[in-house]
Order: sequence, then structure tokens, then C-alpha cells
Amino acid sequence: MRQTRSGVSRSSATVRVAPAAGALVSAVCLVMSGTATAVPPPPPNPSDSEIEQGRETVQGKADEVGDLVNRLASAEAELTDLKDQVARKLEHAKKAMVDLRRARKEAQQAKKEAADTEDAVESASERVRRAQEKLDEFVAGSYQQGSRIGSVSAYLGSEDATELLERAQLLESLAGSGIDALENMQQAQTVKANKESAAREALREAKQKRSAAEQAKQDAEAAKQAAIEAREQQADRIEDLEDKKASIEDELATAREHVGSLEAQREEYEDWQERKRAEERSRRTAARADNGSSGSGGGTNGTSGVQTATVQSDGSAVEQVISRAKSALGVQYAWGGGNAQGPTLGIRDGGVADAHGDWKKVGFDCSGLMTYAFAPVEKIPSYSGYQYSSGQRVPVSQKQRGDMLFWGPGGSTHVALYLGNGMMLEAPYSGGHVRIAPVRQAGIAPYAVRLV
Repeated sequence: MRQTRSGVSRSSATVRVAPAAGALVSAVCLVMSGTATAVPPPPPNPSDSEIEQGRETVQGKADEVGDLVNRLASAEAELTDLKDQVARKLEHAKKAMVDLRRARKEAQQAKKEAADTEDAVESASERVRRAQEKLDEFVAGSYQQGSRIGSVSAYLGSEDATELLERAQLLESLAGSGIDALENMQQAQTVKANKESAAREALREAKQKRSAAEQAKQDAEAAKQAAIEAREQQADRIEDLEDKKASIEDELATAREHVGSLEAQREEYEDWQERKRAEERSRRTAARADNGSSGSGGGTNGTSGVQTATVQSDGSAVEQVISRAKSALGVQYAWGGGNAQGPTLGIRDGGVADAHGDWKKVGFDCSGLMTYAFAPVEKIPSYSGYQYSSGQRVPVSQKQRGDMLFWGPGGSTHVALYLGNGMMLEAPYSGGHVRIAPVRQAGIAPYAVRLV
């Protein structure tokens, strides 16, 4: 059976109303006529074991839901940690990318400097080689003439021995200058060769850095991808847990509905028994009346019947609050949503609610739902912290059906409506819907608040 908006199945609601209505009609008939009205055949009467088994099933399903709630909380904490890890891995991958660009640039510059130095050394070597060839030619020409003079032509045109000596000295000086120039060029070549060696070493180191940076980038990318995959797997796990929790909650609702039906049948049977006893009393009274006895017993029984009906409707304030709250089952959560008239458009919070688009949704948040539920009996502000001080406080261990339960300092974090049997009704969080769930003990405030 599916639930109506009031949170109670139509057949269950009908069954629960029938006993009171039957008792009232029977009692009125007794008062009006003083004669018995035939009681119909007895309704089904489930055994105590059937009812107990149903209650055990409900408790088992409730325990499963509670376990899944705890597992979900743990999984969501792990997901938050994995999200942080992904953020760190992303930043590490970004650093590795920057380092790689820098290493590539340095290696490129070192390669260019090594090439330039190599060209300079080659050019210097070529100049030394040409100078050496000229000097060799000069020396060879001189010794072919049998002297240190560069050639015989150097003496041609000399007017006397003095001029001849001067020319010889000049040629010798020129030869010495060539040797000095050659030595200077060879020294320059050696310097450039040393620079070339240093440039090559710098290039080798730059290539090593680039290789290390490339490996670091690959490692960072792999770590980032692994973190992302772990986060996605955890998100899938949470989705699976939520699906399983929703399935168990449906089973829990079905089990509760079944138990409620059994209990309603038992209640109807007990009411039938009472009406049967009333019928017997009426018959005896009628018999005494026929013998001249007073018929006041019928009136008394009639009054008793009316009182029974009244008693069954007593405590209606609490049930009205709960019924009104249950009418919101399935309504989506909207932060800042809800007032005494019903669900309203949510508002922005600059964080989680905005991420879920609450400002575009019509729904309830936790305190807005309480404001709506209690509206017929008590006007309370739509803030859980104020609601915590809006009525009679009782130790949470003494909570009763219809009390408000709170979480956080001064009740400022969350509020829910206690339904009894360890269950509560709440508007849980952004992305969720108004639901019935087991009471969470973690972080619960020490007092419950009783308004009715």
C-alpha cells in the first residue's frame, strides 16, 4: 500500500476510524432507544505472535536503516577527504607542469650556448690552422734559401751591407711576431675549448633536469588520476549506499504499514468485543425492563460509548501536529524554506544550499517544517535555536511523541519531530526530502522541547 500525503495509508486510516465510529453509533443507538442493535460478525483478530513478529521486522529494518545512516556518514567523510586529496594532487600536477616548462627552457638555452661555444672554438681552430700554415710557409722559404731570412727576394734591391742587415733584422722580427700571434691564438683556442667543455656539461645537467621534470610530471599526472578515480569510486559507493538505504526505508515503511494494519485489526476486534458485551448488557437491561426494572443502565452505557469516542479523539493536538508534518513527506529540502502556511521558495546561503540550487526550490528546511507542523497549535519562529527555547524542556531520555528533538549547541544545528519508537520526522539536508528516519544520537541536544 502506498502512503497518502498525510503519511498514513488510506486503508489503514479507514480501519482506525471505523472502531471509534462504530462505538459511537452503537452507543447513540443505545441511548436513543434503550434497545440492542445487532452487532455484526467479528472482524479478523491477528495473533499476538503475528503482531510481535511484525514489530520485530520493523525493528530489524529500522536497525538496518540506522546502520546505513552511519555507513553513509563515514563514507561521506571519506569522500570529503578524497576531495581534499584530489585538490592537493591537482596542485602538485600543476607544479610539475611548471617545473617541466622551466627545465625545457633551461635545456634549450644550454643547448644553444653549447652550440655557440662549439662554433667559436671551431672558428678559433681554423684561424690557428691558417696562421700555422703561413708561418710554416715562411719558415720553409727561409730555410730553403739557407738562412733564417724569409726568401732571397728580401735581399734584392739592397744598396749596401748595412741595408742588407736591416732587412734581415726586419724579417727576423716579422717571423717572431708571427710566432707570438700563433701562440696567442692557440691560448684563445684553449680558453674556448674549456668554455665548450663547461657548456657541454651544463647541457648534460639541463637534460638530466628536464628528464627528471618529465618523469615528475608523469608521476604527478598518474597520482592525480588515481585520486580522481578513488573519489569517483567513493561517490559511486555512496550512491549505492543511498539506493540501498532508500530500498530498506521502503521495506521499513511497508513493515510499519503491515504492523499498523495488524494493530488496527486487533483494535477493531477489541472494539467489537466491547460492543458485543454492550449488546449483551443491553439485552439484559431490556429483559429487566420488560419485568418492570429500570432502564437507566442503557443510558449509562450510551454515555460510556460517547465518552469512549471522545477519549479516542483526545490528544488530537499532538496527532494534528504529526499529521500535518507527515503531509510534507517527500517534499524537497530548501534551505530557508517553509512557514506556517506551507513550503516556500528557499534562499541563498553562499555555500552548500547554493550548490544544490535551494534558492530555486520550493520546500522546507528543518525549522521551517516545524513552524508548519505546529502552526495550528503554536506559533514558533523558523529558527531551530529559537525553537529550542520555545516550550517546556524535558530530558531527551524522557521524550514523547510530538516533542521536538535538537542537535548542535543551543539546538542551532538541526531540529526534528519525534514520532515515538525511536523514529523521527525531519527535513534533513540540501538535496534531500522530508523523511522519517531513526533518531540519531550523535550530537543530540540534552533536552527535547514539548509544546503540546
